[in-house]
Amino acid sequence: MARFAVEWVFGEDQEGRLAVRPAHREYLAGLVERGVLLVSGPWADQSGALLVYEVADEAALREVLDADPYTRAGVIAGTRVHEWQTVMGAWVP
Repeated sequence: MARFAVEWVFGEDQEGRLAVRPAHREYLAGLVERGVLLVSGPWADQSGALLVYEVADEAALREVLDADPYTRAGVIAGTRVHEWQTVMGAWVP
């Protein structure tokens, strides 16, 4: 399994994002239950968010991101993906 840190930049359509947020959070809750999403949350200034996933590879991550209601609604203006090698902390086995 690989870990990925994903940084999202929210688009200017805050009203549209807030309208789809319940579906987005429901989708994420399902990923948490499956062990795919480790942590997520918006930046304090609401300009974007950080999400950490554990998936087989980047192709699997892209499928997860593409299925997210935020992605489908077009409210994400930018995405940065980094494969993350954790070496210390609570998430390291």
